[in-house]
Amino acid sequence: MAPIAVGDSLPDGQLGWFDENDQLQQVSVHALAAGKKVILFGVPGAFTPTCSNQHVPGFITQAEQLKAKGVDEILLISVNDPFVMKAWAKTYPENKHVKFLADGSGAYTKALDLELDLTEKGLGVRSKRFALLADDLKVTVANIEEGGQFTISGAEEILKAL
Repeated sequence: MAPIAVGDSLPDGQLGWFDENDQLQQVSVHALAAGKKVILFGVPGAFTPTCSNQHVPGFITQAEQLKAKGVDEILLISVNDPFVMKAWAKTYPENKHVKFLADGSGAYTKALDLELDLTEKGLGVRSKRFALLADDLKVTVANIEEGGQFTISGAEEILKAL
């Protein structure tokens, strides 16, 4: 299997999410993305330095500009459980548009073929850092980082592509 790429369709999968009523839901990626322009970005882990201090804040601060350019949904996924993702989301009280979605078992990350083995660092198998732009489930931009880099998957790069 090859990593998700431009021209591919987003696979469907179930992700955990706490809705606006603080109720744990299982949500289908296709239900969130079908018929819409969406950003799906992934990070190696909640509360980790680059993810927390750069990657996620970039999408939160640029959300209005991304929406102005036609983006309907901004979806963050991480191989963490929904309770961790909920706690992490609460550290960004200014967030109005980024949905924090949990890929607890890593099944969706595996379906994207974007797994990153961080076992040697005590983190297990996680997600590569990436940002995908998809229009009605079809990937139009696939910015996938190597290792722990953060050079092409930020909000600024997606804004340039819109």
